[in-house]
Amino acid sequence: MGEAKRRAAQGLPPRQKKVDRPAAGADTSPRLIPWLPFTRHQADRFVAVSTRGAWIGIAALVAFWVTVRFIGPAAGWWTLADG
Repeated sequence: MGEAKRRAAQGLPPRQKKVDRPAAGADTSPRLIPWLPFTRHQADRFVAVSTRGAWIGIAALVAFWVTVRFIGPAAGWWTLADG
């Protein structure tokens, strides 16, 4: 006997269909392009991370330049070729 007939014979209501809910950590934001597996949330996150990385790189370059140009010669570690 099938499930539907058994439930009807016992006077039970029809079985409710399961609702597809995304997993707790699933990204439900829309895709950038339907055939591309990247969502808008992932694209925004990539931009934020790469921007932060660029600023860290700029700060490191400035620190390196200040060290080479000013701190090193002042400490006597080396002399500048142009001065």
